[in-house]
Amino acid sequence: MKIAQIAPLYEAVPPRLYGGTERVVAHLTDALVELGHDVTLFAAADAHTSASLVPGRDQALRLDPMPLKSDLAAHLRLMDEVRARAHEFDILHFHVDLLHFPFFEDLAERTLTTLHGRLDLADLPEVYRRWHRFPLVSISHHQRAPLAFANWCGTIHHGLHASSYRFHERAEGGYLAFLGRISPEKRPDRAIAIARQAGIPLKIAAKVDAADSEYYEQVIRPLLDDPLVEFIGEIGDEQKSEFLGNARALLFPIDWPEPFGLVMIEAMACGTPVIAWRCGSVPEVVDDGASGFIVADEAAAVEAVKRVGTLDRRRVRELFEQRFSAHAMASRYLELYRKLLGGRDSDQPVQKTA
Repeated sequence: MKIAQIAPLYEAVPPRLYGGTERVVAHLTDALVELGHDVTLFAAADAHTSASLVPGRDQALRLDPMPLKSDLAAHLRLMDEVRARAHEFDILHFHVDLLHFPFFEDLAERTLTTLHGRLDLADLPEVYRRWHRFPLVSISHHQRAPLAFANWCGTIHHGLHASSYRFHERAEGGYLAFLGRISPEKRPDRAIAIARQAGIPLKIAAKVDAADSEYYEQVIRPLLDDPLVEFIGEIGDEQKSEFLGNARALLFPIDWPEPFGLVMIEAMACGTPVIAWRCGSVPEVVDDGASGFIVADEAAAVEAVKRVGTLDRRRVRELFEQRFSAHAMASRYLELYRKLLGGRDSDQPVQKTA
C-alpha cells in the first residue's frame, strides 16, 4: 500500500525533546515500513525516518533559532506539496488537525485524519459539521465526546516501538517521576504535594513554554526549594529510559480532559507503573491494579505510592507490548486504510485527480 503520513512542522519527527504528535507519527511511519508498505513522510527536514521523506521546512519550528517565522505559512506550503503529489498515494493520513480540510475536500474519502488534541473548543463543532466527509480517528474514546456527531471511523490508541525504551526490573533510583510540561492542567504542584506527603523524592523533567512561564514562576518555582524535589528540565528520548525506568512510579496528576497521555505508555514501556488521576483518557490507558493505579485525590495517590511496589514491573511492560506497541497501532491503522479503500487492490495505480 502507498501511504502518505503528513506531520505538523512544530517539532522534528521524532522530536529532539518534548513532543507528542510528531513522536507518534515517527513510530507509526517506521512500523508501517517494517510491515512492508511504501510510506512517504511529509515533515520538517530534520526528521529521522525509514520512509521516504518530503521536507516541508528546513527545520522544525519550535527549535528554529530564527526569531520571526510564520507557522501558518510553513504549513500552507506543506499542504501545497501534499496536494501536488496526492495522486501518488492510496491513502493520505493527516496529523495536522483540520488544516487540510479546505484543500482536500474532493479527496476526502481517500484521507484519514487523526485528531491529537482536545476537542472541547469553541468554533470546532461548526468546522466538523461543514467538512463532515473527512473520516476521523480519535486517540481515545473520551476525546471524541465533545464532537460525538463527527465522522468518526475508529479509535486507535497510540503506540511506540518497544526497542526505544529499556525495561527496568527494579527502580534503582527510588524516586517518583513527573515528565512532560509545566502547566496548570498537568498539575506538577499536585505531584510535589504527593511526593512530600509520601516522603519520597520527586524528579521533574519538563519543559516550560512561554505561555506557562508565569505559572512556573509564581506557583511551581517556590515549591522547588524542597530538598525532596529536583527540577531537571526538558529531556530527550535518549534520557527517558533511565529517567522513567529508575523511578518507583510516574505521577500523572492531570486536571484536564487529556486526549491520550503518551508519557503514561512511555513509563509502562520501561516497566514503571503509573499513578494517574481518573480524568480524560486515563481509564482507557492504565489497567488499574496492573500497570498502575487510578486515583481521584491526593490522599488516594499517596496511598497508591505506598502500594506501587506490589505491582509486577515485568507485567507492566507486557501490558505495554500487548496494547501499545507501534506494530499494534500500525496494524489497526492498516485495517482502517483498507476499509476506506473499500477493498480496492492497493497495488493498482491511483487515478490522478485534476
